[in-house]
Amino acid sequence: MSLEISIVIPVYNEEANIQPLVAEVTQVFRGREYEIIVVDDCSADSSWAQLQQLRAENPRLRALRHSLRCGQSTAVWNGVKAARAAVVATLDGDGQNDPADLPALLQALLDANAGANAGASRRVAMVAGWRTQRKDSAVKLLSSRIANGIRRNMLRDGTPDTGCGIKVFYRDVFIGLPYFDHMHRFLPTLVQRTGSTVISVPVKHRPRLRGKSKYGIWNRLWVGIVDLLGVAWLIRRSHRPSVEELA
Repeated sequence: MSLEISIVIPVYNEEANIQPLVAEVTQVFRGREYEIIVVDDCSADSSWAQLQQLRAENPRLRALRHSLRCGQSTAVWNGVKAARAAVVATLDGDGQNDPADLPALLQALLDANAGANAGASRRVAMVAGWRTQRKDSAVKLLSSRIANGIRRNMLRDGTPDTGCGIKVFYRDVFIGLPYFDHMHRFLPTLVQRTGSTVISVPVKHRPRLRGKSKYGIWNRLWVGIVDLLGVAWLIRRSHRPSVEELA
């Protein structure tokens, strides 16, 4: 039987979150055809050892490891490339996304394309989570609010929460996107650039209970603004006319 969905989870030093998160995903998709792909971005803690143990216990789990630290975008990219299902979901590895939201996002994607064939006839290529009640620190909320405001003004992609880690999308659309570091922050915009539609669905957001956040003003906000200029450049140079062929 073919897989219904591949769930990709990038992690870096998340030894306290991996087992609970994998257990939650397993419970949510019990009785369905799925796989979990956890990509360890060269963690310095026991994340990889835990994945090795969990892999021996859970045949649905696949574990990938980077030989050097490359960042979240590369972890997501390699996880999606390794995915065997036509539909892929992503979750952050810190446990703040609730896996219980995934079936609703998957169904929203399928319903939006009911009756459509694969490829260009799809109307919606991605369903993005929208954290309407975030459980983050004041610094993280302020940084995100500033970055999102600048992004909305420059890109006008209509996505209220592009930084939310929980998303469901078609694998072939993702593979066709331009790859660059930090691309995961701009996935809705990049998907729209292909001529596809992205819809946002409210999802739950949980406080970080274990581990340490990697978020900071300098490593996220200002770097994100620089990346934003590059994405805006891509959008300005994209032309997607309708094409008519003589019969």
